[in-house]
Formats: sequence, C-alpha cells, structure tokens
Amino acid sequence: MKRIIAAIASTVALSFASSASWAADLIETASTAATFKTFLSAAQASGVADQLKNSGPYTVFAPTDSAFKKLPPGTMDDLMKDKEKLAEVVTHHVVPGKIAVADVKPGKVKTVQGDEVTLTSDNGKVTVENANVIQSDVMADNGVIHEIDTVILPQK
Repeated sequence: MKRIIAAIASTVALSFASSASWAADLIETASTAATFKTFLSAAQASGVADQLKNSGPYTVFAPTDSAFKKLPPGTMDDLMKDKEKLAEVVTHHVVPGKIAVADVKPGKVKTVQGDEVTLTSDNGKVTVENANVIQSDVMADNGVIHEIDTVILPQK
C-alpha cells in the first residue's frame, strides 16, 4: 500500500512540475496572437524577449503589426540596425507589475526603459500616451498584455 501511495504522490508531483514548465510567459502568450509579429521580432532582435520570458511581472502595451506600419517609412529598418535603440523602443512599452485594465490609475508610470508614459482611463477606454488599448487583459503567467494601435516612441 505504501508503494502505491508513493507512486501516486510521485506521479502527481511530476504532473505539477511538468505543467509549470508549460506555463505561458509573455512572449509565448503574444506569439499565439497573429497581430504581434513585428513586436515579437523587435523583442527578439533587441534581446528583450529573454527578459519578458524569464522575469516579471510586467504589463506590456504591445503595438499591433498595423501600428508599426503607421511609423514613417524606414523607421523600423533603422531601428532593426540599432539594437540599443530598438531595445529602448521595446522596453518603452513595458511597465513593471501586472496591471489589468480595471486597475489602471490615470497618471504617469515609469517604463522598464526608464521614461514615463501617461495612462488615462475614461469609462473603460484606456490609452497610453496617444495609443488606444484595443484589446486588454491578455493574461500570461508573468504579466499581462494590452494590445495598442500606435507605437509609442521614447522622447530621448
């Protein structure tokens, strides 16, 4: 009987351990959506993806692919050649902590990049700087993603 109980306990422990390794981090969660290919590519190229996979929690205001297309011609090509600037742009969309839309407090918050961005919340409509949150509260194990319609460039 003790062997059976030990075998069951071992199986349950292995199940929990393996399910934890299958947890969806921010990068994995974003990659399940078809709208974040450019953001994910920028996060990978800049080296920020590892941070978004392995630490947190973070709130990511992730621009859609169409948001990146609104940038002036050549902007993304230039950024992809300058990994440091690219990392600044990506981390300018990331705020420490896990903030659901219902918990957004209007005002300035500091980004991982170091600058502040202004959040507003008006009857459920949330903006970050001049970008509208168009899909909110996409939960990951180490944070939350809010889809935005505009790329927010750092002031520096």
